[in-house]
Amino acid sequence: MIKVLIVDDSALVRQLLVEILNTAQELEVVGVAGDPYIAREKIKQLNPDVITLDVEMPRMDGITFLGNLMRLRPLPVVMISSLTEQGADVTLRALELGAVDFISKPKLDIERGLNGYAEEIIEKVIAAAGARVCTLERFMNSAPASAAGLKSDRIAHAILQKQPVKHQFRTTDRIIGIGASTGGTEAIKDVLRNLPPDMPGIVISQHIPEAFSAPFAARANSQSQLTVVEAKDRQQILPGHAYIAPGNRHLLVKRDGARYICELNDGPLVNRHKPSVDVMFRSLAQSACANSIGVILTGMGSDGAAGMGELKEAGGITLVQDEKSSVVWGMPGETVKRGFADEVLDLNKIAHRLIQLSRQ
Repeated sequence: MIKVLIVDDSALVRQLLVEILNTAQELEVVGVAGDPYIAREKIKQLNPDVITLDVEMPRMDGITFLGNLMRLRPLPVVMISSLTEQGADVTLRALELGAVDFISKPKLDIERGLNGYAEEIIEKVIAAAGARVCTLERFMNSAPASAAGLKSDRIAHAILQKQPVKHQFRTTDRIIGIGASTGGTEAIKDVLRNLPPDMPGIVISQHIPEAFSAPFAARANSQSQLTVVEAKDRQQILPGHAYIAPGNRHLLVKRDGARYICELNDGPLVNRHKPSVDVMFRSLAQSACANSIGVILTGMGSDGAAGMGELKEAGGITLVQDEKSSVVWGMPGETVKRGFADEVLDLNKIAHRLIQLSRQ
């Protein structure tokens, strides 16, 4: 049984999370706390496996408490964040400090909003319990399908039909695709900050809400020699640039003569996600074929595994983050399980390998 402590100054949010989490057989809410000072004592008394932590609280804010917790007693933490640009910045800071994941709460009608995401909330808390807790210092110093998979592939088919490889204008331009989910914001920044400015164009799909993708791109850009931006429709993919899929849009790679361009798609969710890594990798396989390099980093679920298989079939090179360095080895692990990974690497070796491959 996974023991959960809920830390939130809102009595309504505490009540809703208790009701939602206690419906899962694997979870038991062992306590609640209205502020970090009470939480500190509850942690000592109850020894929880996972904490849900509100960002905005009286007496001590969630970020300060998280920083103290990760320094003194690291535990898996799932942040409770508002779906605003300001909330995005604070939540991304929490992920830098070592929070495993976050749950977004709407500004209005919180009860309906949280209940609408009950299944996702339960999945995130369960995944967090088995996650590898990584602090900011760690990142700075680092250098056969299931039934669900088949269903998701049919949905992806409606967005981007699988096609035989066609003759394209000759080009030797490499292009790199990176997909990630839980723990991915920090893993992506870790890879990007270790790449030189003369890298091939990079496209990135990270499972992230709409309000979070632009602030995430800005934070990654500030820490990288590359130019990192939120992708725009019909934008040319240039060397030395990384393009992050906007939240709530699929990012596809298309050919325009000998150029690669971004295409944003507002189609249905794939593997319950938009952007979907499967959709991006499928488009990369069709547009870049053997000139493509696919990378799957830490993440919950299996999104990206099927697309990685298509990329490998088209002649692309496939890299996967190893279990030891992943926060959650779901997406990478499923790719390895299906036999689609050419190489399985520690996170701090992925950037170096991408440099080698792009210069061959």
